[in-house]
Amino acid sequence: MSRAFIRLQRAVPHHAVSRLAGTFAASETPWLKTLLIRRFIAAYGVNMAEAARPVEAYRSFNDFFTRELRPGARPLADAGRHVLSPADGTISQIGRVKEGRIFQAKGRHFTARQLLGGDAQAARRFEGGAFATIYLSPKDYHRVHMPAAGRLATTTYVPGDLFSVNQVTAENIDGLFARNERLACLFDGPHGRFASVMVGAMIVAGIETVWSGLVETHASELVREDFGGRDLSYDAGDEMGRFILGSTCVLLFEPGRVEWLADRRAGDAVRMGEALGRWSA
Repeated sequence: MSRAFIRLQRAVPHHAVSRLAGTFAASETPWLKTLLIRRFIAAYGVNMAEAARPVEAYRSFNDFFTRELRPGARPLADAGRHVLSPADGTISQIGRVKEGRIFQAKGRHFTARQLLGGDAQAARRFEGGAFATIYLSPKDYHRVHMPAAGRLATTTYVPGDLFSVNQVTAENIDGLFARNERLACLFDGPHGRFASVMVGAMIVAGIETVWSGLVETHASELVREDFGGRDLSYDAGDEMGRFILGSTCVLLFEPGRVEWLADRRAGDAVRMGEALGRWSA
């Protein structure tokens, strides 16, 4: 079954399928958007008790998918002591960057340099540091938040594939998170530089940030932006972006800064704002 799933992903035109899905997801036709939303809720068991709005209030499926939560639904751990989970999801992997490599699954790795769009200088700062990969399943809340306080330094849009990012694909596609389309965001905070990388996936119709709005995805060229001249500072737990359908967030921290909590392991479910690690410097 897993081999057939991988072969199918290799065969289909990722970006064309994603654009088509995006067209339906953006539709504001009342009967269509309501049908899509209600069937999705039923199929994936979405907890609408946490949502700030009822089904009828969403303009489109995209509006529902990127839904906000009611106030207090995600209390934050003490950000002065802890690194926070940036999203609801499952810990795909968590550990250390070793010899520039980040563990993916079952002997498969990718490098920090690849993940950050080939920026060797940026990648060197994370050598020996900590990483965590959080997979957002379809039923999850799909806004991505700050794992720590920080000021935005740069972003890099990296074009790429749009493979699914579930565990089956992670175990079978080399360098998955460094092959898929992504937006790598670098921040400077009280505990040094850190990265939050939003990785696209099959039928992800877009990535949006709070500072620039909708990112131009499905593009063919790498785009770096320097925000050093602007004071774009965010507190731990602040929203930084959202996925319009799909995906995964990869965090990187400099060496000597973070110790992951002993009870946080691959396969664990996490919620946005929960403690993932403890600041060590």
